Amino acid sequence: MRSVGTSTIPSGKRPSSPIRRSYARRYDGAVAIDPLQTLLERAFPDAAEVHVEDRTGGGDHFQVTVRSRRFNGLPLLEQHRLVNSALAEPLRDGTIHELRITTRGTE
Repeated sequence: MRSVGTSTIPSGKRPSSPIRRSYARRYDGAVAIDPLQTLLERAFPDAAEVHVEDRTGGGDHFQVTVRSRRFNGLPLLEQHRLVNSALAEPLRDGTIHELRITTRGTE
């Protein structure tokens, strides 16, 4: 146990930060998702499905699903390379910390 101010908390536990709490209340997942959705829609204009999900609610861990005829006949690795290429800038600048990709052709 360690003392913080006038309260005692178990070791290894940090008190919740007012900044962290206020951020969680104000976070709008669309702010993180919309630009990624737009990049994917531009890269795959023929896509039958483009879906971006913020997996953790923190705005940097995403699951993307793209279903496009462009993937027909391509190995999975090449499909994922195309998605990574479409999201190159947010991957490079740290907007995306972790990315899970699901791709499908339309055949």
